[in-house]
Amino acid sequence: MPSSSDRASYFPAIEKRYGRPMSYWFDQMDQRKDEKYAEQMAWLQEAHGFSRAHANALVLYRKGSTSSRRYETLDGYLATLDATKAKTIREIFAALTAKFKKAEVVIAWNQPMLKQEGRYLFGAGAQKEHILIAPFDAGIIDDFRPRLEGYHVNKKTIRVPADWKVDKKLLVDLVSAQFD
Repeated sequence: MPSSSDRASYFPAIEKRYGRPMSYWFDQMDQRKDEKYAEQMAWLQEAHGFSRAHANALVLYRKGSTSSRRYETLDGYLATLDATKAKTIREIFAALTAKFKKAEVVIAWNQPMLKQEGRYLFGAGAQKEHILIAPFDAGIIDDFRPRLEGYHVNKKTIRVPADWKVDKKLLVDLVSAQFD
């Protein structure tokens, strides 16, 4: 599977696996341009045996989306948020990068993530009414349950208010626990 977020990176594999040049597939998609995404996906998968990844790459490319990446940087991600959520997420990552000097904030799965030496450590994402934070090792959450009273805790995420007074110690401890 291509590691690039460029949808066209799938095209050589599509040509090889399904035995037709991309010009053929583009023509087929042009004939179905009035169909909905789900209908186009189903047609490729059912009529031609496309994998979900290949069908998705072709359908979305033909609809004008040439990349699966929406944000390149933390600032790009934050620019789409209201000021309160942007401030909170910026403070979350500022607290973590202040402690973990070798770590960097990257965008993965279209969300900001803390990554160090090729290893994801922590992620955060703005939702409609709150922010979800998550150590990358979801098992850490169970270890921290006593400290998470008052928060809505899911299986892999912790929900904090959009205007959360960032608990820097909790954040650092959640990430540090992954090194134990």
